[in-house]
This record gives sequence, C-alpha cells and structure tokens, in this order.
Amino acid sequence: MSDKEKGKDKEKEEAKVEIDFGAGKISFGGLFKGLGNLIDLADKLKAEGVEKRGEIRGLPRGGKGVYGLSIRTLGGKPVIESFGNIRETARGPVVEEVREPIVDVFDEKDHILVIAELPGVTEEEIKIDVAGDILNLSAADTDRKYAKEILLPGKVKAQSLKTAYKNGILEIRLEKEK
Repeated sequence: MSDKEKGKDKEKEEAKVEIDFGAGKISFGGLFKGLGNLIDLADKLKAEGVEKRGEIRGLPRGGKGVYGLSIRTLGGKPVIESFGNIRETARGPVVEEVREPIVDVFDEKDHILVIAELPGVTEEEIKIDVAGDILNLSAADTDRKYAKEILLPGKVKAQSLKTAYKNGILEIRLEKEK
C-alpha cells in the first residue's frame, strides 16, 4: 500500500469517530471536521486583519458594552448574527441601554421553537408579543434590558404560545398555522 493510500485510509478513520452511549453508536466525524473548518476560517480572518476598532460613545456611568457574534450553519451555509448592546451608527459605535439577546429559531414539523438567552431577569419580567410571523421579545429589570424582533419562518397561532424559563434560557413553542 502506498503512502498516499495510507494517508487516505487514516483520514477516513479520523472522520469516523464513533461513540456508543448504549443506545447505538453516534458518529462525530462531520462535526469535528466542521469545527476544524470554522477554526481555520477564524485563523484566516485573523491573519488577513479583519478587525473593527473604534471609540465607544454613550456609555452610562458604570455601564457595560456587550458585543458578540453567533455563527451557525443553515442549509450548509454559515449564518452570522451579532448580539449585545453596541450598535454601529454614522458617528461610530454607540452603547445602548438595551441588549439584543442571543436567539435561535428552529422550524420543526408542526411547531416553531425559539430559544433565547436572557440572563439576569426573572420570568415575570419577560414580555412576548406575536403577530403573524413576527415575535417581539423584551425583558427588563433594574440592571438589564433586552429586546429583539424575531422574524419567524412562517405564520403561527399566537394563542398556542407555550414558554419555559430556567437558568436564563427561555424556550418559546408556537404551533404553525395550517
């Protein structure tokens, strides 16, 4: 067997990482390869100097600026969403009082599941409004304020809204309109 063939066999073995949890084997090969590709992309962006700097205005005394990116794949394409309370304006970045939470939307067979991270607020402080295919989410206490308008993948029945909130994670389940 040539060195080239041995190398290909080794790659196939590495791609087939399987773990048996007692309920069948689960393969993680594609997951690890995807993470590797994401890390390579981040290194490339860093090497090419993709960076944003600037002065932050509007920071209230004792205030805190929060900014981040959420990267996921949707239909094989990367989707990048920002979150936090730093907004770009014509005059440069500005820190707002209201933060935009991290939100994931899952289009299931008969319902839509929305998961939002809202740390530091109680369930009673969360407000949810649904109109057609738009969900407005807001929450506020004395220290933190969150708000986000979420475009859902389809129209839902507003009266079917069910929520669960634990440890800063809000799950919203809505039945799809037929």
